[in-house]
Amino acid sequence: MSPLSSVRDRAGTSLFLRVAGPDGLASRERIHGTPGPRWYPPGSPIRTVHGDASMFVGGMRALLLQSLHPAAMAAVAAHSGYRGDPWGRLARTSTFLATTTFATIDDATAMIDRVRSVHERIRGVTPDGVEYFAGDPTLLRWVHVAEVDSFLRSHRVYGQRPLDRAGADEYLAQAARVAVALGAERVPESVAELEKALDEFRPVLGPSAAARDAADFLLHDPPVPRSLRPGYTLLARAAVASMPAWSFEMLGLDRPGPAGLRAARAAGAVATRSIRWMLGPDDASRVAGVG
Repeated sequence: MSPLSSVRDRAGTSLFLRVAGPDGLASRERIHGTPGPRWYPPGSPIRTVHGDASMFVGGMRALLLQSLHPAAMAAVAAHSGYRGDPWGRLARTSTFLATTTFATIDDATAMIDRVRSVHERIRGVTPDGVEYFAGDPTLLRWVHVAEVDSFLRSHRVYGQRPLDRAGADEYLAQAARVAVALGAERVPESVAELEKALDEFRPVLGPSAAARDAADFLLHDPPVPRSLRPGYTLLARAAVASMPAWSFEMLGLDRPGPAGLRAARAAGAVATRSIRWMLGPDDASRVAGVG
């Protein structure tokens, strides 16, 4: 092995374990190595999107967008442990996405059942006195809409093999299977339906102290080792720049101008290409589900 390859392998393994958690290697072997039927065949759009380094940008954007729903943000702030254990939360999320995308049907179904059981216990009241329940079909629909919109938009810009419109429709139809199994209703299954769903949610979205606090934590005070800070900063710039125009004021963020948008897109391209290089040619099996 050449010195450059050795450096790449060490960096890739370190990054993977940061995102997937200390049990990431064992989980990856189980997800990809267990024989049995899968929901999605090799080469399907959902595997293409969820197995690409663009998920690093998409995942950060999804968190920012999701926070604009008061009930969703209240549940995250009270129950997710994103401040006390952010890497643990990331590992759980990435494992869920990898399992439901790449694992056997039995393992994917078992994972969904476990998450539904957790949702049953997450209930509370927002600062404005509105009751919330993590298993609420409408709330699950919003979380899903924010995720797939972010994953798809990021993949179209930074993906190694960007999907065309038909591929994007197929991706959304495939991703809907998991959302419905979790309990979501009226899940979009095409780009047109996704755009309509985003418009439908606009009236209930808005600023909150919790959302701005989460954005500040995610963008300015993340628990990221010094060695990873430069790359994280590039990903954050790309994620922020890709947010909807109407969201910046809600989150207390400055909207970049044309030059800033070009710089942010270049930053995202550098970051995702670097991640792709670190993780090696078998990108899907190592990045799967990061977000």
